Amino acid sequence: MKKLFLMACFLPLIGQIKAQQYPTLQEQQNRLTQLVKNNPKWASLQSLAKTIGGKDIWVMTLGSGKTETKPAIAVVGGVEGAHLLGTELVIQFAEKLLKQIDKDSVQKLLNENTYYLFPNMSPDAMETYFSKLPFERMGNANNTDDDRDGKTNEDAFDDLDGNGKITMMRIESPVGIYKLHPDDARVLIKADISKGEKGKFLLLSEGIDNDNDGQFNEDGVGGIHFNKNLTYKHKTFAAGAGEFPASEIETRAILDFLYDAFNVYAVVSFSSLNNLSANDDKVTTVVSELYNKTLGIKDAPKPSADGGDFMSWAYQHYGRFSFSTQGWWVPKAKPDTAKKEKAFTVEDATANYLRWSAQQGLNHFNEWKTVQHPDYPGQVVQVGGIDPFVMMNPPYKMVNEIAQKHTDFLTKLTYLKPQVVVQKVETKKLSNGLTKITIDVANTGMLPTHSKFADRNYFVKRLKVALQLTDKQQLIGGQKLTLINNMEPHTMQQFSWIVKGTGSITVETGSPAIGLTSKAISLQ
Repeated sequence: MKKLFLMACFLPLIGQIKAQQYPTLQEQQNRLTQLVKNNPKWASLQSLAKTIGGKDIWVMTLGSGKTETKPAIAVVGGVEGAHLLGTELVIQFAEKLLKQIDKDSVQKLLNENTYYLFPNMSPDAMETYFSKLPFERMGNANNTDDDRDGKTNEDAFDDLDGNGKITMMRIESPVGIYKLHPDDARVLIKADISKGEKGKFLLLSEGIDNDNDGQFNEDGVGGIHFNKNLTYKHKTFAAGAGEFPASEIETRAILDFLYDAFNVYAVVSFSSLNNLSANDDKVTTVVSELYNKTLGIKDAPKPSADGGDFMSWAYQHYGRFSFSTQGWWVPKAKPDTAKKEKAFTVEDATANYLRWSAQQGLNHFNEWKTVQHPDYPGQVVQVGGIDPFVMMNPPYKMVNEIAQKHTDFLTKLTYLKPQVVVQKVETKKLSNGLTKITIDVANTGMLPTHSKFADRNYFVKRLKVALQLTDKQQLIGGQKLTLINNMEPHTMQQFSWIVKGTGSITVETGSPAIGLTSKAISLQ
């Protein structure tokens, strides 16, 4: 009876833990396949490759008919292995959009546009979230020698306090560079040497020096990071970057797909990098305003790209508009005056998270626990700190609302796309069966027809204005085909031709990334 009572108490706890947990890789795959099964007209699914760890790299195409001929947005999640939210935002975008497929507005959206969804570019790394010993892993299943000692994976994390997760350890040391946060003794911050401050602690990830090289956990499980393996400013020889750009299966898989997708005009990725809530670029400012208004957010972090990252590659080398966001960050917590809390005298992300999470009724802090450490005999070593994953990913119960706002943003983003139209047509009859044709071609959209870097990129198809004639017609003056590098929003260019013949000619304008339109013009 006692055993049954304990099981009855424990089972609700299991359900609670499961409800708070992000979906497994298998659950992600099941959701994707179910979407295609339920919506064969609007969705298709393809495995581009399998990682070294045997995981599929999926791409889902949303749209109808010849999707490759319609303007497209690529949406990419799992850019960083520890960013679980990014994958959820991509999958839930598809789920929420297709759930409304009976609406005329949604059908119109998918009849006129294409979305290429890459839910998870780091499945090998993300799997660690579900392991018996979870830790924030970024690299894939490739074996690497990060410390260049001729061995691989020989200095992994160690669970010193036996709590089943990897956190941090602080070591009292005369050469320490960290001190206690003045407002929260659970938190360590760097001592400011310029102000004469002295550190008291070393702060390291939880583990021991398995290979006795003086470094901790520098060569553990987890090889190449997808978000370090791209071609723009690749950090060759840096840990996790790979021996050369695009060295990994998953990196080459998405690059091969996108370089063949000439209809893509914008890329939206989810990672720790953010140019949507904090950017001075003219184009990105327009999209940022839409993003911030749709999500109603502020206090966004402003991390800078280190090189080899996907966001920079999409703009600099792929030549498309590239937007990246974390999707969520820990809100700035206001002090609880009822608890006599005061504003922090030193702003710190960890201290802010602890205050915010307490206000949310969450407890993801592990009290500092003294352990005997073989590498620091006679020194005070304590293990503790914040649980892995939680500072980068919100509680799962919050994801649905966040995903709905991003679904709204991704649908509204299509309204900003460049729109090239023939606004004005004039024909004038000349002598000897000649007709002079003049047209005004305008970009009525909110974005330029190409990014600035597209002008230097041979893979991006240019905007064209082309005249199509029959065998009984002859072009006397003007160019039959004109390629335009870029057309800014709300600008116009004029084109003229002199044609000999009768009947009508056709003018075709546009590009694969913005769509092609044709207009018939009768000769005088």
